[in-house]
Amino acid sequence: MNFPTELGVLTCLMILAASLWMPYIVGTARLPGDPRQKGFQRPTDLTSLPAWIHRSHRAHLNLLEQAMPFAVLVLLVDRLEGFTALTYWTAIAFFWIRVGHGLGMITGVAGMPIRPILFTAGWVCCMVTAYAVFAARLT
Repeated sequence: MNFPTELGVLTCLMILAASLWMPYIVGTARLPGDPRQKGFQRPTDLTSLPAWIHRSHRAHLNLLEQAMPFAVLVLLVDRLEGFTALTYWTAIAFFWIRVGHGLGMITGVAGMPIRPILFTAGWVCCMVTAYAVFAARLT
């Protein structure tokens, strides 16, 4: 059975999505807090957290916003047996764009205009993959 690169990249992307909550949790766990608080109470105001912790929370949400549609599109292309060189390179590009976006956002390196450019590039990858769904359906 052939395991396409696109599905391997999708697997790595889902591992990233399943793990990107960790910087936020590590950051909030290291904050001095009220000893009366128990267990897993969440901070009520994310903006009161140190900037990198707030950005790590947003990086995780941003990844989920794009990873889920991209995942569905890749699975549709797989179902339609429509993988091509275009989907191969798009999947690889999408993964590294999302890694760069997450790292850049958490560290604060990817500010304006880099972060929105990376997010838009991820959106373009989703649209290219959507095109591949329709192209595979027509053949």
